[in-house]
Amino acid sequence: MKLWVLRHGEAEPHANSDAARRLTAHGREQVLRSAAVLLGHTPQLILASPYVRAQQTAALVHDALGFDKPVQTVPWLTPDSHPQQVIAELDKLGLEQVLLVSHQPLVGALVSLLEHGHCQQPAPMSTASLAELDGDYPLAGLMTLRCLTHP
Repeated sequence: MKLWVLRHGEAEPHANSDAARRLTAHGREQVLRSAAVLLGHTPQLILASPYVRAQQTAALVHDALGFDKPVQTVPWLTPDSHPQQVIAELDKLGLEQVLLVSHQPLVGALVSLLEHGHCQQPAPMSTASLAELDGDYPLAGLMTLRCLTHP
């Protein structure tokens, strides 16, 4: 399995709620730079958090890749989701190539859990950071971090 984990781009600091925060112009630029790293790769599915900034990030990547399937919004990719839940959901999908668009602290903890088997040292995922992992299965400690790019 190949898994890409993308943190949303820079978002405005304030909104009516955390979930309503939108990408800034700089955040959109960051996302497009990260999307460029994905050119030539074809995820089977793009999954995104329901938060506005993640939805905007996923839409930008979707368009940049010319992806033909819609982005799927899932409730288990929010900032407070547990990495073990994400792994369980990924395992159910049974797909070979997936892109996740989400938030800190989830993305850093998820990358660490998949690579090291624990969340004690979360991966340093700044805005629009993109992690590429691969392995036979999406299981704790059984995936290899191939690349971590920061725009």
